Amino acid sequence: MRLEGKVAIITGAGQGIGKTYARRFLAEGAKVAIVDIDAERGKTAVAELEELGEVTFVAADVASEESTEDCVRQVVERFGQVDVLLNNAGLYYDMDYGDQSYDYLKRVFDINCHGAWLMSRAATPHLVERGGGSIINVSSTGAYLYVKNPPAEFSGISSYAYAWSKWGIVGLTKMSAGELGRWNIRVNCIAPGVTVSDATKKQVPEDRIAAITAMSAMKRTLTPEDLTGTAVFFASEDSALVTGQVLVVDAGVVMPG
Repeated sequence: MRLEGKVAIITGAGQGIGKTYARRFLAEGAKVAIVDIDAERGKTAVAELEELGEVTFVAADVASEESTEDCVRQVVERFGQVDVLLNNAGLYYDMDYGDQSYDYLKRVFDINCHGAWLMSRAATPHLVERGGGSIINVSSTGAYLYVKNPPAEFSGISSYAYAWSKWGIVGLTKMSAGELGRWNIRVNCIAPGVTVSDATKKQVPEDRIAAITAMSAMKRTLTPEDLTGTAVFFASEDSALVTGQVLVVDAGVVMPG
């Protein structure tokens, strides 16, 4: 029960890895607000998890200023406080890697990068009021994979939308950690490798997953459950003096210095 007495907001928690984070946080004693843009998905997740502890659903679009502010307000009205924000929401399940347009690039950044900033901006006044807390951002090892296999014929520079937005999350983590530390707010980041979730099964062929597993030091394939311990560490007092850090969880594929 490492999170007993804490209230956590987890974005994108209506399905997949986000829902797995919510399940683990409830098991560790936290009260959890599941935030998702899809109301049906969010309510279904609450029905599935409510036997584990106090959990509620708040519909929100993380790319909207008004929606993020209203989301945090609803959580405070429901639970009376906020202690942890886990910025898990991101455009990945429906990523269109074939769309290299500027408009799509902006859409990816609005959700993956700007959404984490908007949620952090909405939550931080309440964390300050609580005397501190934890913000956990979610990047990706894709942010560290710089070399791509270009097509035989040059067709223009790529947008690098997903990887670039996830590298932006690393920068957001460092900048906000540097600013918010004086108020005892820790800001850290998880950078998962390819994790076998429903979204990954849709986006990544099985042979590619097998190849990545073979490249890993531990020869293991990640599951959503493998990421939850890191999130609990960052959310709990076990990381009381840890801030501005990016922790790669990928069984030893990417090892940034």
